[in-house]
Amino acid sequence: MTLADGTELSPALGIGAFADKTLVAAGQCTKVDRSARPEVAGLLGCGVMAGLGAVLNTGGVSRGDSVAVFGCGGVGDAAIEGARLAGASPIVAIDIDDRKLEIARGFGATHTVNSTREDAVERVRELTGGNGADVVIEAIGLPQTYEAAFYARDLAGTVVLVGVPRPDMTIELPFIEVFGRGGALKSSWYGDCLPSRDFPMLIDLYLQGRLNLEGFVSETIGLDEVEEAFHKMERGEVLRSVVVL
Repeated sequence: MTLADGTELSPALGIGAFADKTLVAAGQCTKVDRSARPEVAGLLGCGVMAGLGAVLNTGGVSRGDSVAVFGCGGVGDAAIEGARLAGASPIVAIDIDDRKLEIARGFGATHTVNSTREDAVERVRELTGGNGADVVIEAIGLPQTYEAAFYARDLAGTVVLVGVPRPDMTIELPFIEVFGRGGALKSSWYGDCLPSRDFPMLIDLYLQGRLNLEGFVSETIGLDEVEEAFHKMERGEVLRSVVVL
C-alpha cells in the first residue's frame, strides 16, 4: 500500500496493521490458554508487556524492593502492576496528571507524586528513607524525566528506560555521578520479553486472578473508531482502546 505521494506503507513492526486481515509469520505467534478473553490476551502484544517486562525482566525487581515509575500511561501502569506482582514496596507513581495517578493506585502504586506540584526526586527519597528507589522505571522517553529517574535511584540502584525517545534527543549527565553512583543504567526493548516463555505465564497469572490485565482495557472499539481512539489517548482519557473484529 502507498500514500498519494508515493510513500510505501508497511505493517508496524512487521506484524500489525489497522485492517481486518494481515499476514503474520508463524514465528511471531505464541499460543496461550484459549480461555483468556482475546481483547485481554492481545494486550501482551505491545505496551503492557513492555511495562511488565521492564520491571520483572530488565529491572529484576523482587519482593521488598522499592520502585519508582515516571509516567503513568499504559506502559507505566504495567510497570506498576509488575512491581506489585513482584512484591515491591513502596511503589511510587510519578506523573503530571492527577487522573492518571489515581488509575496508577488501582494497579498497585502505594504513593503518587504530581511532579508539577512536588519535586519528584526529593519525594521518592523521602519515601525510601532518604536513599532513593532500588529500581526506577522511565516510561516516557524524555531527557528531563530520565535525568530525574537517574537521581531518584538509590546508590547502586537501577534505572530502566522503557519510554521511547525521539532520534534527535540527547541527554547530558555529570560523568562523575554516573561513576560515583554505581548501579546500572539499562534500556528495555519490549520488556526484554521472550514471548514463548512470558506470554503463557502471564496469561496463567491473569486467569488465576493475580494479574490485572482487565484494568488496561479502557474500551473496545471497531476499526472505524481507531482515529478517535488515538485522540482519546492523546487527551489521557484511555489506557488502551482495543479493536475487536
